[in-house]
Amino acid sequence: MSIKIRKQDALNFHMQGQPGKIEVVPTKSLSTQLDLALAYSPGVAVPCLEIAANKEDVYKYTAKGNLVAVISNGTAVLGLGNIGPEASKPVMEGKGVLFKKFAGIDVFDIEIDEEDPDSFIKIVKSLEPTFGGINLEDIKAPECFKIETELREKMNIPVMHDDQHGTAIISAAALLNALEIVGKKMEDISIVVNGAGAAAVSCTKLYIALGAKKENIIMCDSKGVLNTSRTNLDDIKKQFVTTKKIDSLQEAMKGADVFVGLSVADAITPDDLNAMAKDPIVFALANPDPEINYELAMKTRHDIIMATGRSDHPNQVNNVLGFPYIFRGALDVRATEINEAMKLAAVHALATLAKEPVPDMVVKAYGADQIRFGRDYLIPKPLDTRLITTVSPAVAKAAMDSGIAKNAITDWGAYYNDLQKRIGIDQKLISRVIDRAKKQPKRVVFTEATHPKILKAAQILKDEGIAHPILLGNKTEIQRLIEEHKLDLNDCPVYYPREEEEMVKRYAAEFYKKRQRKGLNYTDCERLMRERNYFAAMMVEHGDADALVSGLTKDYPKTILPSLQIIGTAEGVNRVAGMYIMFTKRGTFFFADTTVNVDPNAQQLAEIIELTAHGVKFFDMEPRVAMLSYSNFGSSKGEVPEKAREAVRLAKLKNPDLVVEGDMQANVALNTGLQQETFPFSALANEGANTLIFPNLASGNIAYKLLMEIGGAETIGPILLGMKKPVHVLQLGSSIREIVNMAAIAVVDAQLHEQNKHL
Repeated sequence: MSIKIRKQDALNFHMQGQPGKIEVVPTKSLSTQLDLALAYSPGVAVPCLEIAANKEDVYKYTAKGNLVAVISNGTAVLGLGNIGPEASKPVMEGKGVLFKKFAGIDVFDIEIDEEDPDSFIKIVKSLEPTFGGINLEDIKAPECFKIETELREKMNIPVMHDDQHGTAIISAAALLNALEIVGKKMEDISIVVNGAGAAAVSCTKLYIALGAKKENIIMCDSKGVLNTSRTNLDDIKKQFVTTKKIDSLQEAMKGADVFVGLSVADAITPDDLNAMAKDPIVFALANPDPEINYELAMKTRHDIIMATGRSDHPNQVNNVLGFPYIFRGALDVRATEINEAMKLAAVHALATLAKEPVPDMVVKAYGADQIRFGRDYLIPKPLDTRLITTVSPAVAKAAMDSGIAKNAITDWGAYYNDLQKRIGIDQKLISRVIDRAKKQPKRVVFTEATHPKILKAAQILKDEGIAHPILLGNKTEIQRLIEEHKLDLNDCPVYYPREEEEMVKRYAAEFYKKRQRKGLNYTDCERLMRERNYFAAMMVEHGDADALVSGLTKDYPKTILPSLQIIGTAEGVNRVAGMYIMFTKRGTFFFADTTVNVDPNAQQLAEIIELTAHGVKFFDMEPRVAMLSYSNFGSSKGEVPEKAREAVRLAKLKNPDLVVEGDMQANVALNTGLQQETFPFSALANEGANTLIFPNLASGNIAYKLLMEIGGAETIGPILLGMKKPVHVLQLGSSIREIVNMAAIAVVDAQLHEQNKHL
C-alpha cells in the first residue's frame, strides 16, 4: 500500500510553533503508518526543504527553539576541582532535570574532553545549528572568561556561563533586599569579596552595575588582598585592585558592611564578624561548608543578615532561581544573547517577588508556619511556581527593549498562561474569570478574616483590582494580623457581628420575618446574627455586600446552612449542588455533585445535570455531559444505572438541546474511540464528555480526590450551584490562591446577578 504525503500535512506534523507565538509542544503520535511516514521518510523531506530555503524556519519546524545544551569540560566541577568530563556528567544531567522541571526546557548535556580554550570554543560554536541556547557549566577560571566572551561574540544564540552569572544574579537580588531591610544604600556600602574566581568576578561586576562603588570593594584571593603591591596578577584580577593599604582579609573585614564569600570553608572567624559594621550582611556561599558556620555566625552577631548556599539554612543562594527562567525568557523571544539588561531584569524580578505574599503551597512545602519578607527571607524559595511567570517575562521584555529579540511578545496575558503550561499548570479558564472580575469588581464579604490566609488573599484581591474585600471578625485581632503580616488592608471595611448592635438588630428583624414560622423566635434570630456566617449571608441578602466567601475553617454543611435559610435557592431550583473544576493533562473537566447531595434520586440528578450545565456555561464552555454509572446504556441492571438513565431522560425533556448521555462508565465517557467503535449512537462519540455527573456523593467525592492525589490534577472548587445570590464555599484548608480564585468566581457571579436583575 502506498501512502501519499501532502506538503501541508508534513509541515503541520513537524511544526513546533509560529513566530511570535509561544506554544507548548505535544509529543507526536506514531500510532499509524501515516504518522511514521510524516515523521521520517518521505514526509520529513518537506520541512527539510523549507529550512534549506530559509534557515530561520528551523525554529518553526523543529524543537531547536526549546533546546539548550549544558556543556562542560569537567575542569571545575562543584567544589571537587578538575575531575574530568566523564565525572562531570552527573552534574550536567542534573542540570538538565532542573531545566525541564522548572521551565519546561529540553536539554542535551555534552561533556567535552578538551581543556584548550580555543579548541573548546571551536567545538561549541559548531553546535549552533542544533541548539537554541548554550549553558556553560563547571569550567575553570580564567579560561571560562575567554570561552564565554568569545562564544557570545561568535554565536547568534543565548550563551551563559551559569557558574559566573547565576550566583551573581541570585546574590544581587538578596543583597538589594538585605540593604533595604537594614536601611543602607548600595552606593554607600563597603564590600569584601573573598574569592577571585568566575563567580566572584561576576558578582562584583553585577554589584557595581547596581550602584556599588568600585573604590568601596576589596577583593581577596588565596594569597590575600588584591592591592597595588601584588605582582603577576592576571588581567581579570587587575580590574579589582584596591589602592587601600590593606593586605589581609582580616584587615579588610574591619568596618565592612557586606561580606561575600566564594572561597573555602572557615575562611572567617567570629572576631572577623565582630569587626564588621552594624547590621552586617554576610553571604557565605562556599559549598558544602560556608566560610563560617551558620549557627556560629548567628550566635556571634544578633544583628547579622546571613545567606549561604545550603538548603538547610534561610536565604539559600541557589542558581535554580535564575538559569531556568532566564533561558526560558531568552528562548521565547529568540534573543541573540543574554546581555546585562536581561541579567539586571532577573535581579529586580527576584527581589520584588520576595516581597509579595508567599503562596500557601510554598509555605507547606518548606514545613513552615509562615514565610514573609525579612531577614530570614530575602529571595524566593526554589519551589515557588511564580518564578517562571515573574522572572521569564522580565527577561524577555528586557531582551525586547534592548533590541536583541527576534520575536516580540505582544499578548503578555497569553504568555503568562503559556508559561504556566510549561510547568503543568493550565490556568486559562480562571485567568478569563479574573479578567472579567477586574472589569467590574464587587464587594466580597469574608467571614473568616481572623485567618492569615484570608487576609493575604484579600491583599491580592485588592492589589490586583479583582474585588473589594469586606472583613468579618474581631477588629483587634484582624488589625494585629494585618500589622504582623505587613499587609495594607486598613481601608477595607471590618465588621465584628458581636459589636455591630444596629446592624444585628436590623438583620435579626429581617431574619425573623423569614423564619418565624419555621421554629425561630426573635431572640434566636438576634443570637444567630452575631455569628459571622449568618451576619454575612444577611449582608448579601440586604445588599450591604455583593457576594459571600466562607468555609476555610468550617464543615461544608455548617457553612451553607445560614445562606440557605437567609438567601435561599434561585427561582425554579429545589436544591443546590457542588461542582469541581479539574485541570488535568487531558484538559479541563467539571465534576458534580461532589459536596452536597448524598444519594440523589433520578429527579434530583436531573436537576443537578441542569445546574451543572449552567455552571459550565458560566465559564464560557459548552457542557458535554455524561451521567456516570457502572453500566453502559442499559448493559447492567440495578438502582444506580436505572436512576442514571431516568435522570438523562428527564434532563433531555427539560432541555432538548443539551448534550447529555448515560448511563455510561467513566472510561467510555472520555474515550471517543471506544464510543465510535461500540456506541456510535452516543452524542459524546465525537468529542467526549467534559462534564461528569456522579450518581451519589460518595463516588463523586472519591473520584475528584483520587484524581488530585494520584492523577496530579489541580482544582477549583467546590463551586456552589443554584443559590439565589452569590455564595461560594471554600474547601477546608484552601490555599491563598484557591481563595483568590473562588473570590474572583464570586465577583463574576455577582456581575451576572446584577445584569439579570436589570433585564
